[in-house]
Amino acid sequence: MKILETPRLVLRRLVLEDAPFILELVNDPAWLQYIGDKHVHNLEDARNYIRKGPLDMYARFGFGLYTMTLKTGNRIGLCGLIKRDGLEDVDLGFALLARYRGRGYVLEAAAAVLDYGRKTFGLKRIVAITNPDNLRSIKVLETIGFVYEQTLTLPGQAKTTKLFVHVI
Repeated sequence: MKILETPRLVLRRLVLEDAPFILELVNDPAWLQYIGDKHVHNLEDARNYIRKGPLDMYARFGFGLYTMTLKTGNRIGLCGLIKRDGLEDVDLGFALLARYRGRGYVLEAAAAVLDYGRKTFGLKRIVAITNPDNLRSIKVLETIGFVYEQTLTLPGQAKTTKLFVHVI
């Protein structure tokens, strides 16, 4: 189900057939370094990740993480809105396969998702969290108007994270 289209991308809901892509993405070294190990080590784990994460979130909130695809159909990453335990506000999240980084895809998708959250769900305040060392993500967030608010530790996490906010 297509959610958004930008000049170069289509963002759509994840489906169970995206499991091979998810398996690759969540085991990317940058994902493991900056987001953490989701214990997705085979296709069944990937299908469970999709069921318990994005599919559940779509059912409960009407939004979630979306598959970012090039208009050619190649899956390149995830971008979307997340309602996390431990955060009062909805969170903008994104991740990209290494071979597609540095081309502005995340910036394009994140700006579109931010606008979508405001127009479709009436969100006035959207937050984003990132590992303090993830300078590329911080740059994307600042470019689309997020500002640093605080450093915090989310429930069940050992490491601190930076919280950025975007308010209209």
